[in-house]
Amino acid sequence: MDSSVALFNQLKNAEPFFLLAGPNVIESEEHVMKMAKRIKDVTSKLGLKLVFKSSFDKANRTSSKSFRGPGLEEGLKILEKVKLTYDLPIVTDVHESSQCEAVGRVADIIQIPAFLCRQTDLLAAAAKTGKIINIKKGQFCAPSVMVNSAEKVRLAGNQNVMVCERGTMFGYNDLIVDPRNFEWMREANCPVVADVTHALQQPAGKKLDGGGVASGGLRELIPCIARTSVVVGVDGLFMEVHDDPLSAPVDGPTQWPLRHLEELLEELIAIARVSKGKRPFKIDLTPFRD
Repeated sequence: MDSSVALFNQLKNAEPFFLLAGPNVIESEEHVMKMAKRIKDVTSKLGLKLVFKSSFDKANRTSSKSFRGPGLEEGLKILEKVKLTYDLPIVTDVHESSQCEAVGRVADIIQIPAFLCRQTDLLAAAAKTGKIINIKKGQFCAPSVMVNSAEKVRLAGNQNVMVCERGTMFGYNDLIVDPRNFEWMREANCPVVADVTHALQQPAGKKLDGGGVASGGLRELIPCIARTSVVVGVDGLFMEVHDDPLSAPVDGPTQWPLRHLEELLEELIAIARVSKGKRPFKIDLTPFRD
């Protein structure tokens, strides 16, 4: 718990923002190790606090035939190697309460997927590990829901919680980012993170040859959403990054190319530093509601 508190304080105080980044899913040990090294090289050069992200299992793929990852046991071994080799904190997601204890032995941040953001038992099980909990706002949820989700973590005995905006359903196959949510989610009284890649998914919006559907995305708009986020003044950015998004087995259309990471982060840092949008964790909006 002490190490979690220390990391949580580092993230809260990170300037101009912290970064959760990595490939969507563990494709292989070799690939994840390469990505961790190269992303750390970029963030170290720019002075950004990095938490490396990758998933051991994508349990909510559109199709049961889709690649999911290496699974819990093998995936955690790979993430632990990344952590020890490159001295990087790790964030990964859980889908079941039974996974939390094992994941908590490796990960520094446990992420709750958007579809599961209201699942009380999952939130409590994750909280009891003592690790930082990053809760993604459901695509179907109002920002006010995150106040209750964060409180579930605190009531389970863990004060180290963050909330993450990842877009809101706009029709059947599209998402939209409402910048007002970044302010409203501050009512959860914790750091606010912007997922600037998943926010540009087009869920089940891509028809496949031979039948079926997959999720598409609008990778070219990632800089737009990222700029908006840092202007408003989020505390952290979540960004999935890949060295070859076109061949990525999961969420290729919304992973940012590694070769363009440094230039995008340089721009975002410059925007964040001149922006007056940075807010303290708690802002009283009551006087503005009358």
